[in-house]
Amino acid sequence: MKKHTYLVLGLLGFAALLTGCGNGNQGKSSSGALNSSNAEKVYVAPGEHDEFYAFFSGGYSGNLTVYGLPSGRMFKEIPVFSQFATSGYGYSEETKPMLNTSHGFVPWDDAHHPDISQTNGELDGRWIFINGNNTPRIARISLTTFETEEIIEVPNSAGNHSSSFVTENSEYVVAGTRFSVPIPQRDIPINEYKGNFQGALSFISVEPEHGSMDIKFQIIMPGFNYDLSHPGRGKSHGWFFFTTYNTEEASTLQEVNSSQNDKDFIAAINWKKIEAYVNNGGGTKMPANYAHNVYDESTHTATSTMKKEVLTVNPLDVPGAVFFLPTPKSPHGCDVDPSGQYIIGNGKLSADLTVHSFDNMIAAIEDKKFDGEAYGIPILKFEDVLAGTVKSGGLGPLHTEFDAEGNAYTTFFISSEVVKWKLGTWEVIDRKPTYYSVGHLMIPGGNSRKPFGKYVVALNKITKDRYLPVGPEMEHSAQIYDISGEKMELLYDFPTHGEPHYAAGIPAELLAPKSKKFYKLADNKHPYATLGAADSKVVREGKDVHVYMSTIRSHFTPDNIEGVKVGDKVYFHITNQEQDFDVPHGFAIIGANTSELLVMPGQTKTIVWEPKQVGVWPFYCTDFCSALHQEMQGYVRVSPANSNLELSWSLGD
Repeated sequence: MKKHTYLVLGLLGFAALLTGCGNGNQGKSSSGALNSSNAEKVYVAPGEHDEFYAFFSGGYSGNLTVYGLPSGRMFKEIPVFSQFATSGYGYSEETKPMLNTSHGFVPWDDAHHPDISQTNGELDGRWIFINGNNTPRIARISLTTFETEEIIEVPNSAGNHSSSFVTENSEYVVAGTRFSVPIPQRDIPINEYKGNFQGALSFISVEPEHGSMDIKFQIIMPGFNYDLSHPGRGKSHGWFFFTTYNTEEASTLQEVNSSQNDKDFIAAINWKKIEAYVNNGGGTKMPANYAHNVYDESTHTATSTMKKEVLTVNPLDVPGAVFFLPTPKSPHGCDVDPSGQYIIGNGKLSADLTVHSFDNMIAAIEDKKFDGEAYGIPILKFEDVLAGTVKSGGLGPLHTEFDAEGNAYTTFFISSEVVKWKLGTWEVIDRKPTYYSVGHLMIPGGNSRKPFGKYVVALNKITKDRYLPVGPEMEHSAQIYDISGEKMELLYDFPTHGEPHYAAGIPAELLAPKSKKFYKLADNKHPYATLGAADSKVVREGKDVHVYMSTIRSHFTPDNIEGVKVGDKVYFHITNQEQDFDVPHGFAIIGANTSELLVMPGQTKTIVWEPKQVGVWPFYCTDFCSALHQEMQGYVRVSPANSNLELSWSLGD
């Protein structure tokens, strides 16, 4: 059996190699350019705006990038799990707590799957969530400020991959573990994995008004790998579905040993039933240690709290809440159509797509059509839950999204293509190549009850010859296709940042009108805010020196400071006095071992500077804000540690 598996994997690898070395000029005219009608479809005239926002995960950048569709223009990188010197996120005193974890300060993560909040199964544009895969975390980003507001660490988890997908009223955002681990963690031989490792599926509640997150419960599941997930919607609202692989429970050479079974599972979780069980006092509190980090917009400051327990649920204690749906083979994507009727399993090692029926699943549960059990969890009979099979003709299916016309679109990594097929009849309608080795795809609203259609974006894993070479590393390519007609049409090709694993799109009209322009100074509750130039001052508290500094075009107040000594710790609290849109001010000082600050209008941020040398050291504004930008500067005089020079400060003296 192992020899057979090695052969299959070898053939798949060879197919991928052929795909990656394909002709990059397919889909182009002889001149190498797309035809003019396609160019017109993605052209956004100067001063005009895109039709959609698109939020791309940054993968190993740890952040989230914002693009416009159809233009493919990048508007912003939102720092989430990684320090970001452009704005000072993770460097400023106010934002350092956002990156606190049970492992200490962790200034990086692997950000995979963004998902926009929903109401009644439709995108509402309040927040977007994204998972940290390496140090398991979920972040919530405001779609008013486009800033990270909250990060919660997920205990009992490892490789937080089947995340961060929301239920249809944003009751919960989920966090499933890719790697099963000993729960609780303990010293155990790795080769004793089977039966001793477990996987936690975490349901994190989202407070409806402000979005505050809290781990409501964790379901402690068998030790499989929980890959991806999606919520039920419409008729299947109240259920959540997770793909699994490694049902063999292998701990080594998983490309072979976790590919032995012809079928793995989709885990179907009736979270409504478990929620009722928990609300009635069910579950077991388990000691834990995890960080909950919250940014307060009124104080412009984050706080970090360590939490010490989590509520766990054994699925066997809630009969009828958890079932396994057999699904070929090592399924990756787990996608639910807008009606909530169909659950698509994209088996990486299967050329066909498996489509389960929610109605069939409920009937099979009621009629007890089981095919055994795994760790006490019933396995439903495959033929009794199956709705149909899509004979795609592709290789390596990964992910599926939907339009509003009853069509589904699936990516095939090995054969490098997007395949369009019809829900209900399972017939293939169209297929188009991608360049190259596509992973996820995104249709605006395509994982909700109301897809907006019009475009599908393919997020590719290999770039090769698509752009001018820039050394061994290339940015990942993306392609946008017009799906308004029966046949897909490639419109445009653009580079992305980091490694986008997934994206979420939403009409611009739902976000743009409520985008914050600036922070009102009158609402600034930062304890070190300088609300007017007259409030500027410098205060010594032992070896700590606090500079209350204001900034406005085109000067700092104060801009001359004396009496600082070697060995002091100087806190520059910078308040931007502007009350106008798009007028940030920067601050940097020579010798600082953090970063610069970028301070939005009405905002206060703090940088720490520890002078180590006697002298006169300049600071300046890093953001070009006016014709006299170069003049926006100042000096700090640093005296010896034993100096008796008193603090003084001034502007214009």
